[in-house]
Amino acid sequence: MHIVFGGAFNGKRQYVKEQLKNHNVDWNEARLPEIATRETVVIAGLENWVRQQLEQGFSEQYMIEQVRKIAGQKQLLQIWVLTDLNRGIVPTEWIEREMRDVLGRLYQFLFHEAESITRIWYGIPQTIKGADQDENLHKNRR
Repeated sequence: MHIVFGGAFNGKRQYVKEQLKNHNVDWNEARLPEIATRETVVIAGLENWVRQQLEQGFSEQYMIEQVRKIAGQKQLLQIWVLTDLNRGIVPTEWIEREMRDVLGRLYQFLFHEAESITRIWYGIPQTIKGADQDENLHKNRR
């Protein structure tokens, strides 16, 4: 599993599309895939999916179970495009606050499970987790 995250409108989706331009991708925006139709699956807009689930009355535990089920499908190349909403002013609307809380716990799980994590900051990628991260740093210092 690979995660690409960053603030809103920082170029996350464009980065992923560029990286996968020669792949047959099952792109899922604001929904979790029920059945993967391709080997590469992109899940984007998780914050919108969480909001929809909260509006429909689903529990946090239900959402965690659904995300765990998808994340557990190790035969797929999964790329999760996640928006960092946990900084800044705390919203006054209960659903916005609840969404941030649920997303924080989901992100903790996903970040722990991920093989690699790339942060996008205004279009610039930075690897913050991955087997070759330290190796690349040492190569550049030689």
